[in-house]
Parts: sequence; C-alpha cells; structure tokens
Amino acid sequence: MDREKLVSDLLYHVRIGEDSSIEFKAVRLKGDAVIDPNKDKMAHELAAFANSHGGRLVIGIDDRTRNVEGVPSEKAGKVEEWLVNISQNKIEPAVTVHTRLLELPDRDGNLKTVIYVEVPRSIMIHNSVGRYYHRIGSTKQEMRPEVLARLFQQRSQSRMIRFDEEGIPSTSIADIDPSLKARFLKPDTPEREQLHKLHLLAKGDDGQDRLSITGALLLTRETTQHIPSAFVQCVAYRGTERTAEEQLDYQDFTGPLDTQIQGAFEFVRKNMRIEAVKMPGRIDIPQYHLGAVYEAIVNAVAHRDYSMAGSRIRLHMFADRLEIASPGILSNSLTIEGLSENSVTRNETIVNLLSRYYSADLVSGRQSLIERRGEGVPTIFKECQALSGQRPEYRIVSDRELLLTIYAASKEKNGII
Repeated sequence: MDREKLVSDLLYHVRIGEDSSIEFKAVRLKGDAVIDPNKDKMAHELAAFANSHGGRLVIGIDDRTRNVEGVPSEKAGKVEEWLVNISQNKIEPAVTVHTRLLELPDRDGNLKTVIYVEVPRSIMIHNSVGRYYHRIGSTKQEMRPEVLARLFQQRSQSRMIRFDEEGIPSTSIADIDPSLKARFLKPDTPEREQLHKLHLLAKGDDGQDRLSITGALLLTRETTQHIPSAFVQCVAYRGTERTAEEQLDYQDFTGPLDTQIQGAFEFVRKNMRIEAVKMPGRIDIPQYHLGAVYEAIVNAVAHRDYSMAGSRIRLHMFADRLEIASPGILSNSLTIEGLSENSVTRNETIVNLLSRYYSADLVSGRQSLIERRGEGVPTIFKECQALSGQRPEYRIVSDRELLLTIYAASKEKNGII
C-alpha cells in the first residue's frame, strides 16, 4: 500500500477505533529507554497477531483516547530497535515484523511521527514469554488448551508433511524475480499453472496465490525478506578457536539457494590453504577436497530445517578444520550411524527442483546440483579421509543442529615434510 493510502486508512481507524486487525499503542520514554508499554505485553501483542491472521500495530497512538501522541522524531529509531529486539528475543520462534515511519495529524492538525508495524500471519505457532496468545476482536487473549491443540494440529502437522510447500502469507506472485523463474517455464502452459504444479506457488487461506517456502527460496533475490534465517554465514579464522581477534574473513550469503551454495563454496576455495612440497616433483596439498566440500554445502542448504526461525547455516573455517552447522536434527528415523547407508529427504520439493533444473559446479564432477543416488555422504567420507587421513564427523548439537566437521590436510599431518 502506498504511503498516501496507508495514512488515509490509519486515519479512518483513528476515527472508528481498533478491531481484530489493528492495535494502537502510546509510548513513554525515559531518555532513550522505553518504559511503557511493558516488553512482555508488547511481545504478547506481536505473537497474538502472528498466531491469528496477522495484523498491524501503530506506536504513537493512545489506544483509549485514539489521540495521535506520536513518537519524538529523534527517538523513533530507538523505539523501532526496541520493538525489533522484542520480536526476536522475547518470542519463540521469533516473529517477523515490517516497520515504517509515518506522519499523522493530531486533533489540532499538528503532524506527529508514528511507527507503523505489520505482523504477517505466521506458518509457525509462537509463544511470548512462555504463553500463547491469539487475537479475538480488538483484544489479545491467551489460548485455551483445546484451541492451542487445534492450532498446533493445523499448522505443525502440515509442516511435518510438506513444510517446503506451505504458502507464506505476506507474499504474492509480484515478489518473483522474472529472471529466476525462466528455467522452470515452458511456452505452451499458463505460467501460474506451471508454478503451482511445481509447488513454487501455493493457495493462501484467503484463496490468493502466495509464494511457497520453496518459491521464496528459489524465485526471490532477497530470500531473507520472507524467511529471515535462510542464509549461509561464512567465517574464516586464523587459528583453531572462534574468536573475533582471529577472524580473517566474513561474509553472509543470501539470495536464491543456488547462489548461496556457490557463494559459500567460493568462500572456502578463496580462504583454504594449499601447501606444496618438492620430492622431487612438486606435490600440492590442499586443506580440503573441493568436491567433497561442495557436496557438504549442497547437503546443508538442501536438507536444513527451514521451519527453525532464527537459525542459519554456519560455515566456519579454522586452521585445522572446517565446520558446517545446519539447522535441524536428522529427518524421521535417520541416525548418525546410518547417514552413509541411507538417504532421507526433509525438503522433498526443494531437492526435486534443485536436481531437475540446476547445474552443478564443475569441481563436483557431476551435472546436476543434486543427483539423487545417495552417494553424497559416502563421497564426503571417502574423499576427505583419503586427503587428510581423518574421517569427517557428523554429530547433533543441542538437539537443534547437525554439525559436520571436516579435518584439514597439511604437510605435517600427512607426513610429507
């Protein structure tokens, strides 16, 4: 909605009051600190909207008198930061919020700065400070056990079956980057029909076309606008510890999944060490087998749990090892011991499209980004152990992520001095 229409709509609600989709909040400050509303109560408001059908919050309007009191312009940034911190740290999983600064006239016609906040309907269920709220009419109410159970059944059950095909309520077909959809389209079939058939689009609760989780990850340039944790964080350290003083290089890779994969791979290629010895001919000893690293990054991006808000893939390089931490534990009945023998796919739609429509880097020695033969993990084990003499290790960390450690090769370790 453009600014003029939005202001007109908000002034309408100032006249008639709150309803199930909009809430007003006055703000009180002491210096740069917000002392009212209470942080916990604000968290409940945000979570209630996300657990219901989404909604809008306007900070700077008294909810009882509907007077536009505003937020001091010089403090608006601090108030906005306060709100975002609540959405990320007081609610589990974190809630996505979109904010805008607007000017609305008070009763005397003086323009006052307000903070307009949109909270999309979530595909998750959020607890705020240990409680579950939803929106009933113009108020938030704590959910009764039977209501909460029904909501969990409606949302989490569908996530377990096909989370990557779920629609994202705040999206539309207009969010698609035309250059990214071309690979999926044939000239003889209507575009929307094809995108629905491939599960890149999904019907929302309102009957409108929405981007699916897969659609947002493959068809948008800024994936983190729709799925904030959908990126790969890469850090290279000089030594063997994770400390800021030892950091050599850092980059976050966002965008469509194939871009994330290639970006993370190039980060490793750029930062890994290649040693050389002469005995009598030159022998190069790279720290890592690039084909195996590529396979590991593809696996992390394709098979991570995208329902885990606030958890990104972490690729950290050290002097003696490479660690790739992927959100989510193993799918279904798969175990660490069975990784090299069995293949279970968490994101069936994502994996299917990456295998059919995307080419791999030449270093991988294959054509498709994913070749569904179950050879990925055995390749990682075989090639890395042959190079470094140490078998890579998978382990579950804190019941929240799968950590792969690949040990570095070196002249000293490999016994070539």
